[in-house]
Amino acid sequence: METFLSGEPAVVITRIAPGRWHALDDDRVAGRSEATTRPDGRIFVSIDAWHRSVFDQLADAMVAELRGPLHTIVDEPDAELTAGWQRAGFTLRRREWEYSVPTGAGPVLAPPGVTIVPRGSASEGPLRALDRVVRAEVEATVGWQEMPAEVLPHPPGDTVVDPALYAAAADAGEYVGLVRVVQVPRLPRIGLIAVRADHRRRGIARALLAEVLGSLHAAGIPAASAEVNEANPAATALFEGVGAHRVSSNLELVRHGE
Repeated sequence: METFLSGEPAVVITRIAPGRWHALDDDRVAGRSEATTRPDGRIFVSIDAWHRSVFDQLADAMVAELRGPLHTIVDEPDAELTAGWQRAGFTLRRREWEYSVPTGAGPVLAPPGVTIVPRGSASEGPLRALDRVVRAEVEATVGWQEMPAEVLPHPPGDTVVDPALYAAAADAGEYVGLVRVVQVPRLPRIGLIAVRADHRRRGIARALLAEVLGSLHAAGIPAASAEVNEANPAATALFEGVGAHRVSSNLELVRHGE
């Protein structure tokens, strides 16, 4: 047991399960931490502790045991939390803007020859085929780690969790674009919008976005949310073009392995 001054608790760090630690102060939980591996293989860590010394000890315990790069997400305005991770050797990797997206912008015509399949009506087979193509294209260019940090859980090799969440764009019988909208407690979240590389710059993404925003508006929902990597000017222009505005930002921090 290690004692700290200035009224901070004396704690013992205990690993209670793989990837989970508790800081115990006289058998009372004074803090907890967790490490989870996302579908793309990245390890994300989190700490919940009131005292700086407890935070630092939990961080040290995780860093000592876990291998490879470690990632975490913090709200940018939370300077104290960011400082805690920086003390543990984490540095800024990227910034992600969170947008509020109004739903009443109005319809957008799809490009000639393209049909927009409404959310919930996409055929599962072609949707999964397009998802595999899009992910392969992303991995071959910027890498999937550059996509929004929120990743839905899914079985190995399957990234379409629920086809009912998607709208799609079809051209000549093939799906060439998709958008996923997830209902979360606060408001709907546009979690992914993607168009096959050989069909970009035709206005397909804008038409897909207009379709899902229109359906939300018809359901009486005034706004959705979306997260955009600040290094992605095309996505920024897409959302700001429909009247979206920034409401907050998240930082992804990383600690590279020894």
